[in-house]
Amino acid sequence: MIREIDIEVKIQAVNDIGYYRSLAARQLGIDANDINDVVVLKRSIDARHGNVMYKVRIAVYDGDSKYIPERSVRDYKYVGDSDPVIVVGAGPAGLFAALRLLEKGLKPVIIERGKDVHSRKFDIASLVRESNVNPDSNYCFGEGGAGTFSDGKLFTRSTKRGNVGELLKTFVEHGANPDILVDAHPHIGTDKLPAIMENIRHTIVGHGGEYHFNSRVVDFIVRDGVCKGIIDSKGIGYEGIAVVLATGHSARDVYHLLYEKGQMLEPKGFAMGVRLEHPQEIINDIQYHYQNKQLNLPAASYFIVQQVDGRGVFSFCMCPGGVIVPSCTEQGELVVNGMSNSKRNGRYSNSGLVVQIEPGDLVDYQRFGVFSAMEFQRETEHRFFDSKTRTLIAPAQRMVDFANGRLSQKVGNSTYAPGIVSAPVHEMLPAFIADRMRKAFPLFGKKMHGFFTNEAQLVGLESRTSSAVRVTRDPMTYEAVNMKRLYPCGEGAGYSGGIVSSAIDGVNVADAIARIYG
Repeated sequence: MIREIDIEVKIQAVNDIGYYRSLAARQLGIDANDINDVVVLKRSIDARHGNVMYKVRIAVYDGDSKYIPERSVRDYKYVGDSDPVIVVGAGPAGLFAALRLLEKGLKPVIIERGKDVHSRKFDIASLVRESNVNPDSNYCFGEGGAGTFSDGKLFTRSTKRGNVGELLKTFVEHGANPDILVDAHPHIGTDKLPAIMENIRHTIVGHGGEYHFNSRVVDFIVRDGVCKGIIDSKGIGYEGIAVVLATGHSARDVYHLLYEKGQMLEPKGFAMGVRLEHPQEIINDIQYHYQNKQLNLPAASYFIVQQVDGRGVFSFCMCPGGVIVPSCTEQGELVVNGMSNSKRNGRYSNSGLVVQIEPGDLVDYQRFGVFSAMEFQRETEHRFFDSKTRTLIAPAQRMVDFANGRLSQKVGNSTYAPGIVSAPVHEMLPAFIADRMRKAFPLFGKKMHGFFTNEAQLVGLESRTSSAVRVTRDPMTYEAVNMKRLYPCGEGAGYSGGIVSSAIDGVNVADAIARIYG
């Protein structure tokens, strides 16, 4: 027989399968010697009741049953001579669309404005150390997209959109730790993701697909309302049976190109705020009830939300043991984001602490039409940039000082490498955002005792939580409303938020193309 059961496992025994066997035998009322195999299906830390345990779902094989590991049967076809599909963007949506196209026998031709993941590192180093912004190669643009130099979080609530398990297996097949298949909140880590992106590239190219780096889209080839392809910044045209548009949430120039071509766009809600940085020990103590030192627990994470004046104030993209990084894509703007390595062993944690914004909130920007939310985003990013030093030094303020509307006399240490400076962040943020954050912070402190403290500080600006524009598409066919054979997908098109949901959207778009043109 094969039976799935839930067990509670002591932290110290999380890797002891013999202990799992004994617990399973006791729960099922059988002899432990009759159990042939125990396989972990899912696990998560449960610290809700003060006693930290692992909640584990296992499959128990007894009687005549034995566990036979699954072998990958991914049917990637050689597509060198097949019909090409132009894939604009080498982020999660574009890459997983490309992998799916291989399975469907279609040739992905990937057009990426940035550089390959190795070359991209040098531009990121220059960005961090010297405030040099390469608008085509940075934390947002380049092979792997914005997700490559991030925590690599693979948790999603978009399970109804596609097969998350198969997606996670694809990551493992390309080098990710198999633990992501069982962890409730899986992550890869920014130290591991670059090699995985390279392995995906090798799969695509090895099966006849193409990559073209340093190729920013400057025009769409449209004939009789049909998108035939694109023209890149080198003047080269690429045509195919369809175009997958997976440009990410920061490709503002692409939105303007689409608008000029008559494609229907609409302003979209997003969120804006700051990066909130705590010493990791504070978060560990809160979440693990001061048991972390005795149990040698992993760095704790959190998600917190509060409704204030009709809008959500919430944590976003939490990076345990992580660092804050500059995520701007143009000169003259200041944007921050978070990332962490696979071990999550840094001294500080950070998360976006943001306020929900709807297009109707931005009355003063309605003159920008479909770009109202995007222009609000851009203007606020420029406000946080230090035009005097012209560096990426970030404004910062201690958490309690912010709530009290008081300038911090001195800010603490921060993982943000370009540096921070004490500033009135409560005045620099738009008033409707700052006011809601001020009201939410003490309430957060009641939910998580010790969270609302001046040992935590706000580093601004966190503004690229998602796209501020949606590229309208048919919900059934995934095809753009005003342009045939153009398939907008992922975060940049306004249909996902994060690595997993973007990858799923890319797969769904590839399936839609294959159904019609494959």
